[in-house]
Amino acid sequence: MFKILILNVFLLVHPVRVTLTTLNKDPGSDTIRMSFRMYFDDFLLDYKLYRPEFEPGKINDPKEYFQSRIIDYFNERVQICLNGKLLPGTILGFSIDNYEIILNLAYVSDKRPKNLRIRNNILTSIYPEQANMVYLNIDRYENALKLTAENVEASIRIK
Repeated sequence: MFKILILNVFLLVHPVRVTLTTLNKDPGSDTIRMSFRMYFDDFLLDYKLYRPEFEPGKINDPKEYFQSRIIDYFNERVQICLNGKLLPGTILGFSIDNYEIILNLAYVSDKRPKNLRIRNNILTSIYPEQANMVYLNIDRYENALKLTAENVEASIRIK
């Protein structure tokens, strides 16, 4: 009984490590729209691994600081390949508050996707329990994926 109580308490105090990525593409469009969310403090830890010289305590305005830098970080950590071609993302907008960072990106793609490969390395070298959730809605194909520190990549046949 005591062991079960301790396990439940451990689960309550253990923080959730998750990011959320949503990919949407309408039929006939050549653009995939992505929305990405993660906790801001986790982002700062992962960004420090990407740029070891980064010192979060020395920035006054996080949004202004990351305005030109965040796309390079994101394109390295999250890779999307459509029909075997790596797609670079461009930022449509982003917001930062005390709790989370939200990115909106666009990827110009083929109008008729057949294969999609997504790789997400965000926070996987920091947290072994990391879960990077991916929701897809590509030309009416819908799926949900869970990428982890052990399984950072998934390939999907769309048609």
